[in-house]
Amino acid sequence: MKNISQKSIIVSALLSVMACVIFFSGLVESVFSETERDVEQNSGFVQARRLEGIWVRPDGGYRLVIEDVKPDGSLKASYYNPRKINVHEANWKIDNDSVHLFVELRDVNYRGSKYNLVYINEKDVFEGTYFLAAQKQTFSINFLRIPKGQN
Repeated sequence: MKNISQKSIIVSALLSVMACVIFFSGLVESVFSETERDVEQNSGFVQARRLEGIWVRPDGGYRLVIEDVKPDGSLKASYYNPRKINVHEANWKIDNDSVHLFVELRDVNYRGSKYNLVYINEKDVFEGTYFLAAQKQTFSINFLRIPKGQN
């Protein structure tokens, strides 16, 4: 009898430990996933993810491709006119509840040319300025999204 009750106690203890581990691992996962969601929403990351896609300037056909938007403000940008132009720097930030995009080009005839754009959610467009470094001129421009499948 004594042997059976010791085994029962050991089995009960092991089951209790396993139940605690399962409970606390689920609790920890829930807390971390809620924290990640809060950070993403508070940082504007949800808004910034809307930047991903292919964009065209209607005044010349220049293309801007935005991919891999991350919560830290980084992203991958490619620019074409019509050939590929080197993008030296590209990032996003939230300012006055709007997503702002900065893109700096560095290539032949583009050294230091820059886009400062604001994403207009209601219209699904970028509006802003383009600084053409070679001519030291700034232009008001916009980019329209090319619908998926029409690129």
